[in-house]
Amino acid sequence: MNAVSNGALDVLVVGAGFAGLYQLRKLRELGLSVRLYEAGGGCGGIWHWNCYPGARVDTDAPMYQYSDPALWRDWNWNELYPSWRELRSYFTYVTEKLGLERDISLNKRLAGAEFDEGLRRWRVRMVDGEIVEARFVVLCTGFGSSPYFPRFEGLDQFRGRVHHTARWPQEGIDFTGLRVGVIGTGASGVQVIQEAARDATRVVVFQRTPILALPMRQRVLSSAEQGTMKLDYPRRFARRAETFGGFDYDFVDESAVEVSAARRRQVYEELWDRGGFPFWLATFKDVLLDPNANRTAYDFWRDRTRTRIRDPRLAEMLAPREPPHPWGVKRPSLEQNYYDVFNQDNVDLVNTRETPILGFTQHGIRTSAGEIELDVVVLATGFDAVTGGITSIDIKGLQGRTIGQKWKDGVKTQLGVATAEFPNLLFLYGPQSPSGFCNGPSCAELQGDLVVDLLKDMRDAGLERIEAEPEAEETWARLNHDIADMTLFPKADSWYMAANIPGKKREILNYPGGLPDYIQRFRQAAENGYTGFRRG
Repeated sequence: MNAVSNGALDVLVVGAGFAGLYQLRKLRELGLSVRLYEAGGGCGGIWHWNCYPGARVDTDAPMYQYSDPALWRDWNWNELYPSWRELRSYFTYVTEKLGLERDISLNKRLAGAEFDEGLRRWRVRMVDGEIVEARFVVLCTGFGSSPYFPRFEGLDQFRGRVHHTARWPQEGIDFTGLRVGVIGTGASGVQVIQEAARDATRVVVFQRTPILALPMRQRVLSSAEQGTMKLDYPRRFARRAETFGGFDYDFVDESAVEVSAARRRQVYEELWDRGGFPFWLATFKDVLLDPNANRTAYDFWRDRTRTRIRDPRLAEMLAPREPPHPWGVKRPSLEQNYYDVFNQDNVDLVNTRETPILGFTQHGIRTSAGEIELDVVVLATGFDAVTGGITSIDIKGLQGRTIGQKWKDGVKTQLGVATAEFPNLLFLYGPQSPSGFCNGPSCAELQGDLVVDLLKDMRDAGLERIEAEPEAEETWARLNHDIADMTLFPKADSWYMAANIPGKKREILNYPGGLPDYIQRFRQAAENGYTGFRRG
């Protein structure tokens, strides 16, 4: 990689979440000219945008931060599962501690980009008209940066307020005394519903598929407790690269159908009492692979959940006797009192499969059973996940088509970081990488180091261009699909399978082989001169 002239950057990083800030720091340490552009008015990625009532991370604080002791040694969390406000404070702390602000431009949304083959650099256009040229573009747009807005008839007639959880007003909304409708029961829906049930006059939850939520076990963290916890941080952080999801725990090497009933219940009880994702990712090794093993997990979850719901009709809607899909193949949400709020008189549940939404009126939502008057409607309808943050940008490749056009019939990448026709364009935490199956900060660092090493190797070898080989990305896509077919994930219509967006090709979007296997495959390619890539 030779010095870039005429004021062009070596690397333009897009997105100021965990991955983008990590890239900025590490590439700057290599001596490269690098700048980070962020669409929002502050750093933090989703934690700039996700400021809806109740928004908080669903990974425990020790694992939801950078592993550098220089950062965690002097930082203490207030809660085991921090709120969006605390996470914003954390990102401010990180950028100031590392002096990253001078290389970050906020309120800079990408409009499009084109690659100049002669100059071997990208020409990137911002919405505000600014043009930036860079040898490499590294997209760190995350798996949840492109909100999905369903089309509802009559939405423009509604006189109340409508907000997507991912585009919540920064000034906030006070639900006190309001009639609130929440469409969707994923992670953001669960969190909003818990908050609205406390303050609103009425809350109407529109549910298509019941969320199989797990207990969060939230608690306040004292400084003394964190001091003790930090003694074990180095071991816990080192463990991340060895586990499927980049956490400090992993599946147990036992089969749910082969152990005794007593042993099976013991494991489930321990994981349940522990709270959080361990019931999902520290369970028996065959729960996400074998239908019979999976059913044991679902039945345990169902029986524990139904005891909290007084109305048998609601219990069947929220935790049905027969599973709506295999346990854990949709991303579980964490809840604090979600199931309890349905015992309150001010909370109603509408099953949209039986009573569909027909559209909006001036005063609320019209269903097949009649009109429901509302003051605020919350769209907890998720994202064009994993690919949407990339395909929403007008990035044109060598053949004149955009990435969205190329991927219309299926995602194709090499190692989940590059795609043919788009040289010198890399993406992290994106399609066909561990992304949605992996703890965000873990992937930001572990996958991030692989990309930093790739760019360092390019610079040291005096190379200026890298592009995925079409044959290699076909092979990588096939590997993703083959591994997914050995699991239960294709059995559910989830964003993991791109099934939540009308017209989007149904396929596994995240590498399902686990983080250690991904790292090993990437390193093997690197050791062999980055097989699957053309470099020059």
